[in-house]
Amino acid sequence: MKVEIDNDSGFCFGVLSAIGKAEEELRKGDELYCLGDIVHNGMECNRLQDLGLKTIGHDQFDNLHDARVLLRAHGEPPSTYKTAEENGITLIDATCPVVLKLQQRIHRQYQDMDRLTQQIIIFGQKGHAEVLGLVGQTDGHALVIESADEIDLIDFSKDIFLYSQTTKSASSYQQLIEKIAARVPEGRTFIHNNTVCGQVSHRREHISDFASRHDVILFVSGRKSSNGKVLFSECQKVNERSFLIEGKEDIDYSIFRNSDSVGICGATSTPKWLMEECRDSIIEHFK
Repeated sequence: MKVEIDNDSGFCFGVLSAIGKAEEELRKGDELYCLGDIVHNGMECNRLQDLGLKTIGHDQFDNLHDARVLLRAHGEPPSTYKTAEENGITLIDATCPVVLKLQQRIHRQYQDMDRLTQQIIIFGQKGHAEVLGLVGQTDGHALVIESADEIDLIDFSKDIFLYSQTTKSASSYQQLIEKIAARVPEGRTFIHNNTVCGQVSHRREHISDFASRHDVILFVSGRKSSNGKVLFSECQKVNERSFLIEGKEDIDYSIFRNSDSVGICGATSTPKWLMEECRDSIIEHFK
């Protein structure tokens, strides 16, 4: 049986950079904290924890003083930087450049707009770390909607400036744009911005092709990964024998009956070593 790992799967640039910074800082031997899980993959978080990385929440961060704290690729709102300055915290900022650029665009829009007649809408997952950082650029005033089903929450008597979380589905974003455009009254402005990450968007197209070329697909991802949910859904659309697993311990070998090929792929938060472990486990099982 052929077992193939998708070469395009695995850490995106932003996550790879953040983990590289964490490893570099940990080699210095000084205590290092990370504000939130560095990546939405429990096994990778455990690996870095074993190297000394200490994950903390915002409550702990607010009471921390004179420490070193890594900001993960998802980004943080301005309040986090203010707290760090007040508490003497040294920040190792690993915010993804794509996310940082989006934060800056939203911040400028918020500063320049008329808040009585205009509004900022963010298409994203409520409570997601990246989305919290984006909403923070508007002092908490941006409206977050998760799907086109929520467009009734929008005030159509105001101009609309629409942005998307970088890891959302480009097709779902386009559907939302079309539904909003159909509701905008004459005399009102609707500006939508292309802020879905190109690397993530490309992976959706590629992973569909990869999933269609194999009898069985193992999609390796942390269950909290927003990007993982999007990409796994793409696999399921073209291959009903697609299974989401977090690691080799989740593999049910009975699913490989009557199969000649297995494809292993994952999210932008999935480490290559984890997919390789799953491949090696399958090969060993069928020796």
